[in-house]
Amino acid sequence: MEQIMTGRAGAALAASEGRLESWQERGCWFRYGEHAIFSRMAGRGEPLVLLHGFPTASWDWHRLWPMLCQQYTVYTLDLLGFGLSDKPLGYGYSIEDQADLVQGWLAGLGLGRVHLLTHDYGNSVAQELMAREQEGQLPFGLDSVCFLNGALFPEMHRPLLIQKVLHSRFGGLISRALGRRAFEHSFRQLFGSQNPPDDQDMDDFWMLVTYNNGRAVLPDLIRFMEERRLHRNRWVGALQAARQPLRLISGAADPVSGAAMAARYRELVPGADVVSLRHVGHYPHFEHPWEMFSAYQAFQRSVRR
Repeated sequence: MEQIMTGRAGAALAASEGRLESWQERGCWFRYGEHAIFSRMAGRGEPLVLLHGFPTASWDWHRLWPMLCQQYTVYTLDLLGFGLSDKPLGYGYSIEDQADLVQGWLAGLGLGRVHLLTHDYGNSVAQELMAREQEGQLPFGLDSVCFLNGALFPEMHRPLLIQKVLHSRFGGLISRALGRRAFEHSFRQLFGSQNPPDDQDMDDFWMLVTYNNGRAVLPDLIRFMEERRLHRNRWVGALQAARQPLRLISGAADPVSGAAMAARYRELVPGADVVSLRHVGHYPHFEHPWEMFSAYQAFQRSVRR
């Protein structure tokens, strides 16, 4: 494993990034239409863009962030409706709109080519960006795409009960009544047994979900499960026609999109490159950041050959 940060300085930086308040203080906001979007940029090297999953935010990457910033110029954001970004009520949330957000942000930064590292909901945004690139509709190039756990193939997705209920006609009622205990009970099911979140982590995850009346928009955001079915051919087709190197790093213990999703990826994606992490759940970058970083660095070395 490549050692990027060692000693007290590395440990201090990692601990600092782990505090949600520090993560927020080091970020900045930009406008997407009428709405404020939280973002962070740091590091040196080739541009690397991180896209987070549902229902959390860019803070999910904080354990991996110090390592990546030693090798890349790293960009991330809280997608609209998530984390510290605005969460407008009655908004037409969609994967396509989030792709518009990311596309406009990166184009506005003047980036000509980027690498993508994405998780869960962010995987679908990446698939839409890949489809646009293949259609000649993207103003920048995608040099590589690395996916973490997520429903790349909707037929293999196994949503939690709370996700099914939020997606039902009772979603509005359930979201307003959702409390910390019920959230924690469901959310902890996503993690492997070796490095689950502690109580402080759960406080931070809960804050990101509920910040700025976040519970109210959960039923609107979770429509992405239906979008994945509607756009299945387009988004799976983007994987199969990819022009850039791809890798899936899969936490095999994930009950939602783990080993079965990885098997489907091997079946459908030409030349499938899959790294399975044993005893790791839905959040490899949070649960085992060093193992995750090692797998990502090995991928990038293969890209540069």
